[in-house]
Amino acid sequence: MKVGDEIIPCKLRGLLKRDKKIGGAVFVGDFVEISRLKDKSGVIENVQSRRNVLIRPATANVDRVILTFSVDAPKLHPLLLNRFLVLAEKSALDEIIICINKIDLTSEKNFLSEYESLYKILRVSSFTGEGLDELRKILSEGVSVFAGPSGVGKSSLLNALDKNLKLKVGSVSEKILRGKHTTRIAELLEFGGGFLVDTPGFSAVDLSEANIDKKNLKNYFKEFAEFTGCKFLNCSHSHEPDCAIKNAVERGKILRERYESYLNLLEEVAPEKFY
Repeated sequence: MKVGDEIIPCKLRGLLKRDKKIGGAVFVGDFVEISRLKDKSGVIENVQSRRNVLIRPATANVDRVILTFSVDAPKLHPLLLNRFLVLAEKSALDEIIICINKIDLTSEKNFLSEYESLYKILRVSSFTGEGLDELRKILSEGVSVFAGPSGVGKSSLLNALDKNLKLKVGSVSEKILRGKHTTRIAELLEFGGGFLVDTPGFSAVDLSEANIDKKNLKNYFKEFAEFTGCKFLNCSHSHEPDCAIKNAVERGKILRERYESYLNLLEEVAPEKFY
């Protein structure tokens, strides 16, 4: 725990561990009240109200999340990208940024341009330094959380931004083409005038952790809000006729890749039929 310029090792008061109102734990980014012990350690007595919470990775009071993926090694999977986007939208964060690392591995410099009408896209390379100045500027204030799959180069990217961080980096398994988990814990790090959080990578993210209801999933695909007029008031935008969202997909107004991800995630949170 940091108090002023001092780092104080702290334990959580036993009563708080059983307090479900704060999730039974302290999240990275929490503001807490502590009492000091004779050995100069501390005990966390209370967790202040959170402005927001990002469920996966578990962080609190976040100004922005930087969802980090790679062009290749491992390749960006649209469903995983949209799964992270849904979790970020559910958390009601102020700013959601998609960061594409390893842009040096492709000649397509407008990689993922189809998402630019929805989210800010940063295209960077920890190897060549491309895009790092813009990313540094964004990180210079507030609390920024880096999240994304394993092996996309989050720690390498942060090391390139600040060589003093010296975060441990891993590699991609040649056998399964997935990243190896190098970062084991989420850690709040000072960066310029702000803070950043390097988090463990994930090969899978379960939406059940965020308690996403089948009726609310559509609210986390923000482009859906523009299209109204479905025949049925509680349209799930899946099997129903005269659906405004399906019509918008056919007209090219909604990215088909996004809609297909929505259907996959809908099946995950509600495998039963909507009839």
